[in-house]
Amino acid sequence: MDFTLTPEQQLLRDGLTKFLGARYDLAASREAAKMGDGWQPEIWRAFADELGVIGACLPESVGGDDGGPEELMVVTEALGYALVVEPFIDTVVLGARLLARTGHDRAVAIAQEIAAGSALSALATVEDGSGGRLDHVATRAERSGDAWVLHGAKAVVTSAPIADHLIVSARTSGQDRDRDGISLFLIDLGEHTPDGLTVHELRTIDDRRAADLVFTDLKVDADALIGPEGGALPLLEQAWDEATAAVVSEAVGAMRKVFSDTVEYAKQRQQFGQPIGSFQALQHRMVDMHIELEQAVAAQYYAILTLDADPAERAAAVSAAKATISRAARFIGQNAVQLHGGMGMTEELAIGHYFRRLTAVEYEFGSADAHLARFAASTRT
Repeated sequence: MDFTLTPEQQLLRDGLTKFLGARYDLAASREAAKMGDGWQPEIWRAFADELGVIGACLPESVGGDDGGPEELMVVTEALGYALVVEPFIDTVVLGARLLARTGHDRAVAIAQEIAAGSALSALATVEDGSGGRLDHVATRAERSGDAWVLHGAKAVVTSAPIADHLIVSARTSGQDRDRDGISLFLIDLGEHTPDGLTVHELRTIDDRRAADLVFTDLKVDADALIGPEGGALPLLEQAWDEATAAVVSEAVGAMRKVFSDTVEYAKQRQQFGQPIGSFQALQHRMVDMHIELEQAVAAQYYAILTLDADPAERAAAVSAAKATISRAARFIGQNAVQLHGGMGMTEELAIGHYFRRLTAVEYEFGSADAHLARFAASTRT
């Protein structure tokens, strides 16, 4: 595998890193996450207009630069290092990239709006009791003349409270756990919540805005159906794997920051007249953190560079990476907080915010146990 970035990818990374270092204020972003709207629209516009970061990972058909997995890795790792709260993975990876693949005119138009930085989207697919399985869909969509009527519920849909559009998986045929019969529907939220949709807002442990959604006789137009009727699961699985690989890269960026801050703190913090970093026991601890980080980076590369492979190989690589990242995120996050002492969990210190994000990443897009089981199933001969 070749891990060398092209000159264009290096420019993308350097430009984004420089922008985030100069203009992305952690205190302001945390305030927006905890007390504000959950994101910073002016930053999102700058991503689109000044940096071209949003379009870098989208196909030319929707106004993007036709970037692939490597560009996705470059962008998401930089976003993780800066602890960016703006919904890049939800809107670009689970949103615009999925919409573009459907080939549906309305979906492509929305993807173009996302590429231009003028719209946000959220994917509503996970349900209570599904164990995170994309093929476990109890939400139903039934024909009613020239329209569709949706019934059911979706759990913890991140970015739903700030989204302009929802992409919803619903069953148009078959039983609740059949692979066939799953379709995708595009719902415009606009300024008011549509009749038949109930939004129960919540905030996750890492201060992101999310919602549980309930559909009660929600009527949508015929063109709300995007993609093949009853055959949307492969599209969903590809988007989900890409998003999982993206959150793996984001976690690597966050862990790089946490590790470097911990090493720097150990050099400065004095105890018994010398830096705590000079104590052999703590040196061993930081070496273990470094080993976990390097294993995570290797898993990240494996997942990213296998996204274009066949579905079984892609699933195995992504699940192996997510299981590795889940372990590394817990180990590095917990040890970083412990080495910082009580101040590691304060609001004033960045390490506590990174720790909460890494804790959320451990379970986002599936737990380590779920991905180990998926890896075993994908590699079974």
